[in-house]
Amino acid sequence: MIAKISSGKDTAGLIRYLYGPGRANEHTDPHLVASWDGFAPDPGRSNDFNVTRKLLVQDLDLRVHQAKRLGRAPKQHVWHCSIRASPEDRLLSDDEWAVIARRIVAATGIAPEGDPDGCRWVAVRHAEDHIHIAATKVRGDLRTARHWNDYLTADKELAAIEKDYGLQQVIRGDRTAAKRPTRAEQEKALRTGHQRAARERLRSTVRTAVSVATSPEEFLDILTRADNVHVDIQYFPSGDIRGYKIALEGDTNAAGDPIWHSGSKLAPDLSFPKIRERLTDLDIPPTTAPEKRRRPNPWHQATAAAERIPTRLAQSDDATAQAHIAAFGEALDALPILAPKNLRPQLQQAAITFERATRSRIRAQQDQARALRSAIRSLRTPVAEGGSGLAMFLDVALLVVTAATHWHQLRQHDQQVTAAHQALIHLHAAYEQAATAPLTTLALRKPPAQTVDRLVRRMWETAPSHAQQILGDRGWDALTTVLTEAERLGHNPDTLLQQAIHQRPLDDARHPAEVLTWRIRRLGERRAPSTRALAAQARSAMVRPAPSTQVSPTNAMREATAPRRPRR
Repeated sequence: MIAKISSGKDTAGLIRYLYGPGRANEHTDPHLVASWDGFAPDPGRSNDFNVTRKLLVQDLDLRVHQAKRLGRAPKQHVWHCSIRASPEDRLLSDDEWAVIARRIVAATGIAPEGDPDGCRWVAVRHAEDHIHIAATKVRGDLRTARHWNDYLTADKELAAIEKDYGLQQVIRGDRTAAKRPTRAEQEKALRTGHQRAARERLRSTVRTAVSVATSPEEFLDILTRADNVHVDIQYFPSGDIRGYKIALEGDTNAAGDPIWHSGSKLAPDLSFPKIRERLTDLDIPPTTAPEKRRRPNPWHQATAAAERIPTRLAQSDDATAQAHIAAFGEALDALPILAPKNLRPQLQQAAITFERATRSRIRAQQDQARALRSAIRSLRTPVAEGGSGLAMFLDVALLVVTAATHWHQLRQHDQQVTAAHQALIHLHAAYEQAATAPLTTLALRKPPAQTVDRLVRRMWETAPSHAQQILGDRGWDALTTVLTEAERLGHNPDTLLQQAIHQRPLDDARHPAEVLTWRIRRLGERRAPSTRALAAQARSAMVRPAPSTQVSPTNAMREATAPRRPRR
């Protein structure tokens, strides 16, 4: 069940609407199901509708008129709450709706249970799936009702009602979601040929600017150069930046002026102070490297940084974990402008849906995720068609979103869990598109049969529990290519396989050969150990004591609760 609460100053107008035909003749058989004393006149069951309706309004407004004579009546004296059942719910009877209405007015403070001075109210039913509660806010002692946070208290009571009545349990938020567009904004978007309202499009524009900016100043510079938007930067008298406003080009009010939105109104984390907190002291790698020193592949760096997020979520405090989820959301915001055109729709949807999972009531400790943000912002070059960097990153992104889902589930963040699940669908579709070309290219370069046979034997020796699944996987040919190329660069294939397998369990991987392909591709790009280093490693292994076969309770618990990678 969901509730919608509003205030007004026209009791007669509200009652007229509740007992009228509706905006599209959708109201059928309007009638009372409950009232403050059980004896309120019901126009829907009266022989003289107009007279009874006026009597009902007079009864509801009685205390309001008394308070007005004393100068104590509130300007917005009408309290209106609509309660709608889920489409999956059974049909509730009038008696059941009456009990629900009494519980809501009691929980919200409109008419507390057992209080003889509670406000006057009525519950009207004019459809099978919902009721409307109309109340006046003046109590019997002529004081104004104390109904602060009525939406939250009503929502909490509805959650209890759903359990008591066996109804569909609605996913509830924590008041950290971005503000939804109003009905007028949605209708305006449709009239102008857009699927998304202006505030939603502006929110995506700002989030994209944040995702690629390396400082607060660069963020504002990127925003002011963005297409189809107007930006107004506000300053303190000292000259320091106070904040910003943004408007969509062509989105104007009746007077023809731009409709401005401040960052904090677009989303809680898009105010300038919050953005400045995230973009301060980032360590961005140089775009050019000194001679004789090859610059690391930025996609490999970003992927390696993202791959550490699940461990952070499992081991860090909540504030640090929340910061890493938010930083990863910035990575998803940046992907659409870096990816080939055919992948952008799915990546844009993934970023939009995952946005809800980046915020919760837990305050993020942003400085703990600066290394991740720095790695993400090194991705300045768009991915070429068929490039493997994006596919590699998306492979890890599926793991990260799954871990974030698990983290939110443990903390009962229902809306965030739903958003992460939806983002997984889009990310999986994007991965399948992005991975096809690079995997096919690698498979075409597979080594000769003799080398493949040798790698098969090594696979059985190194990973006997997964060998059968890996050898039969669609990515096996690509895996043989990256193993062979790494060996040519001086790496030991056995060592690489062991490192890749131990990075993350393969138990839930639908295509384990693909997972190993991307991991070994990154590991193989590192400089191969020299002969002296290999000798030192061998000596160290000879003197190292044998590892204990016992597993500590801490490690056992960590392994048991560690999030698993998604099935692909």
